[in-house]
Amino acid sequence: MVQRVATVAFEGIEARAVDVQVQVAPGLPAFSIVGLPDKAVSEAKERVRAALIASGLALPARRITVNLAPADMPKEGSHFDLPIALGLMAAIGAIPPDALSGFTVLGELGLDGSIAPVAGVLPAAIGANARGQGLICPQTCGAEAAWASPEIEIIAAQSLIQLANHFRGTQVLTRPSPKIREFEGTPLDLADIKGQESAKRALEVAAAGGHNLLMVGPPGAGKSMLAARLPSILPPLSPTELLEVSMIASVAGEIEGGALTNRRPFRAPHHSASMPALVGGGLRARPGEISLAHNGVLFLDEMPEFSAQVLDSLRQPLEIGEVAIARANHRVTYPARFMLVGAMNPCRCGRANDPGFACNRAPNVRCAADYQGRLSGPLIDRIDLHIEVPAVTAANLILPPPSEGSRDVATRVARARDIQVERYAARGVPHVRCNAQASGPLLEDVARADTAGAKLLRDAADRMQLSARGYHRVLRVARTLADLDGVATVGRIHLAEALSYRALADDLRRAA
Repeated sequence: MVQRVATVAFEGIEARAVDVQVQVAPGLPAFSIVGLPDKAVSEAKERVRAALIASGLALPARRITVNLAPADMPKEGSHFDLPIALGLMAAIGAIPPDALSGFTVLGELGLDGSIAPVAGVLPAAIGANARGQGLICPQTCGAEAAWASPEIEIIAAQSLIQLANHFRGTQVLTRPSPKIREFEGTPLDLADIKGQESAKRALEVAAAGGHNLLMVGPPGAGKSMLAARLPSILPPLSPTELLEVSMIASVAGEIEGGALTNRRPFRAPHHSASMPALVGGGLRARPGEISLAHNGVLFLDEMPEFSAQVLDSLRQPLEIGEVAIARANHRVTYPARFMLVGAMNPCRCGRANDPGFACNRAPNVRCAADYQGRLSGPLIDRIDLHIEVPAVTAANLILPPPSEGSRDVATRVARARDIQVERYAARGVPHVRCNAQASGPLLEDVARADTAGAKLLRDAADRMQLSARGYHRVLRVARTLADLDGVATVGRIHLAEALSYRALADDLRRAA
C-alpha cells in the first residue's frame, strides 16, 4: 500500500503541488528517495530516521521507497522532511492513515523530533487554500500561514509527538493567529535634517509618485540621511502589496517569527554586492535585493563604486518591474518593482565642486567626468529625478530643527497616492498604483499638459535633447507634482519643475 502526503516545491514565489508517495514493502532493509531530490532532500532520510527514533518509533526492517511526484520537477529544500516522516508514520500505523488527507505539509525535522521553521510557508499556505486544503507546518511559522486566509485550517506543531497526539485527539492544537511585527526604537524623521530644503522637496516628489532618484553631492552633505528617512514618508503597504512583499520575504526566509509588517521594504546593499546578490540567482535561483525591495526602496550608496555590470543589470527590471532568472533546467521570475535611490560624490575625492579646490589626480572637470562616467547613459536615463545636494554649512547646523517633520510630508504623499490609485482604478488599470508605473497612451492621457505647458515641454525637449524615455519620465514627474498640488491638469509650473530635475542628467550622460 502506498501512503500519499501533499507538499509543495517552489518556483519563484509560486508553490507547485508535489505528491509524496511512501511505500513500505517486503525486501532487504533500505531507505530510498527518488524524484530529482537535491542534497538537502536526499539527506532527509537520516533526519527522519533519527527524529522517529527520538519520538519512540523505529523504522521497520523493510524496503522503504519515497517518490516525489512529478518526478521530473527538481525538489529543493529541507521542508520535505515532515511530509516524508508523516507519510512513514501513517504507513506503519503510528497515526491514522486518513489523518493527512486534505492537508499540505512542510517542515524541517531536528534529530530530537522537533519541527524547525522553513522558508516559503506563506506561498505554501496560499496555494493550499486555493486547492481547498489545510496546512501542517512548524509552530514558529503558524502566524505567517494564518495570513493566507481566515478559513484555512492550520496545524502548527513543535514536534512529531505533538502531531501524533493531535491526530489521536489527546492534545488538540489550536489554530495560530496572524501576527504583526513591532518595531522598537525611535523612528527616523525628516526633522532631524537641517537645511537641504530642495533635497527634501525632491524626496517628497519621489515618494509621491514612486520615482527613481539620484543625489549628487560632497561627502557629509546628508545624502544617506535623506535616503534613510524616505520610508518614513512612504504610505503603508496596501493589502495586495503586503501579500506580494511577504511572499517574496517568505521564500527568502526573511520573515522572523511568522510576523508580517506593512512597512515598505528598504534595502541598502553594500557596493561589493555581486550580480546574483542584487538581481537574484545562485544555485537555487533565490530572490535578490531588487526583489526583496519590491514595492519599496533600493538604496545604492556610493553608486559608482558598484560594478558597471551589476548596475546595468538593473536596466531591464526598472522598465518591466520583474526579473527573470534563467538556468539550464528551469526559469524563475520574481517581482521587482522598486524605487531606485542612488547617492554619489561628484568625483573620487568628492570635492570637485568646492570653490578654489584643485584635484591632484586631474583637472576638476576631468576628474568628475571620469568618476561620473562609471554610470552608463541608459541607466541614467531611467532615473526620473537628478538633484545636487550641497554641503551643509555651520550656519545651517546652528539653526533650530525644522518645524515640518516626516508626519506632515507623509500626509501630503498619502493624499497624492490616493489620487493616483483612484485615477488608475477608474481607467480600468488597478495594477497601476502610482505615476511611475504609467506608460504609453495611459501616461499621455493622464498627464496631458495645458497650452503653455505643452509649448515649454516641446522647446525643452529640443534644447535638452530628451530621449523618448526621458520625455515620458518628465511627464510622469509633472503629473506627480500636479497631484501634490491637488489639480487635475498638468500646468507649465509643474513641467518647469519636472524639467529642472533632468538638468543634472545631461551632465551625467555627457560624462558617461
